[in-house]
Amino acid sequence: MSTIKVDTYLTRGGASEIAIDKLKGASSAGSMTVVGEGGSTTTNLQQGLAKCWNNYNQHVSSDSFNVGSMTDQSTGRYLTTFTNNMANNTFATSISGLETSYNNVKSGTNSTSTIGCQMSDTNGNDNDQNVNSTIVCGDLA
Repeated sequence: MSTIKVDTYLTRGGASEIAIDKLKGASSAGSMTVVGEGGSTTTNLQQGLAKCWNNYNQHVSSDSFNVGSMTDQSTGRYLTTFTNNMANNTFATSISGLETSYNNVKSGTNSTSTIGCQMSDTNGNDNDQNVNSTIVCGDLA
């Protein structure tokens, strides 16, 4: 394998923009480090990316990433199945619903292949909402 070392890369037009289809880190299982906004710290690129997101109306996705299917388990309870599984079931989630009268939103039972979601009103009664969203961050398997 060849190595090219440069301090600054410029295209013939003078721009420092590179068009590329795939990036892979050279070490640590392809992991990549990105310099932070202030220039004094770094962050791991893979750790900072959402691994799944879903915008859905009850059990029908209107737009999504890494979602294989949606299941309407019962009133106000949904199950999202990932296309690509997570490495463990301790991933971080953010779940929200648009309708303010149903302000109790929580994650259901999670597994490496699914995330559950429960929507309920202020009295704790499960209710379907018209617009929901889920974001998952963690490690892919």
